Amino acid sequence: MPVSDPIADLLTRIRNANSANHDSLEVSASNVKIEITKILLDEGYIKSYEVVQQPVQNKIKITLKYGARNREKVITDLKRISKPGLRIYRSHDNLPTVLRGLGIAIVTTSQGVMTAKRAKKLGIGGEVIAHVW
Repeated sequence: MPVSDPIADLLTRIRNANSANHDSLEVSASNVKIEITKILLDEGYIKSYEVVQQPVQNKIKITLKYGARNREKVITDLKRISKPGLRIYRSHDNLPTVLRGLGIAIVTTSQGVMTAKRAKKLGIGGEVIAHVW
């Protein structure tokens, strides 16, 4: 079944698997989804990921990360900001901070997908994809 917003689908699947305390999940792969997953790994929100080669559509297997005590969730929430019906673009001096720096904003720029903090450092703006905290 085709998905009208694949990035929102990725975030929703991660949010649902996290809420249900699943150890891992699989989503269909695309270049943007892989880049978003790399950012989540680099920022410490997930434990690992791997791209599983399949004949028709490659998949991304994401292993979620939980705290040592009582399996407390590392990802509190993920929120899609820019949507297909309403794109949100920001210049480098107007990029958002999430929870006063406790979360991250994921931005797609002319130089690829990155965090808002890195985009500010490089002096480039772009489309704000999501907030993660």
